[in-house]
Amino acid sequence: MAKRKTPKAEKVIDLKPKAEKITDEQLKRVQETVNNLNRSQMEVGQMESRKHEMLHGAAGLRDDLAKLQTEFEKEYGTFDIDIQTGAINYPQENGETDKED
Repeated sequence: MAKRKTPKAEKVIDLKPKAEKITDEQLKRVQETVNNLNRSQMEVGQMESRKHEMLHGAAGLRDDLAKLQTEFEKEYGTFDIDIQTGAINYPQENGETDKED
């Protein structure tokens, strides 16, 4: 077996005692940070819930609009209505009949 070229390091003994707790100031800062993070996550969850409700409401309004368009189509032949004046925009008749070339 070969001899060791470098001497074996001696064990270093740390005589300084290890801390058992963080300081009160550090504890206060970490608690505040965790509380703020939890509060932020809760607020995001509330916003997402409200967003879901609003999207659901918007889908219902789109359904209502589709029903109105169907109603106008049956009654007036078109659902192209000027929503400012209520004027019906009938399709332009160009006088040509459907013909194949």
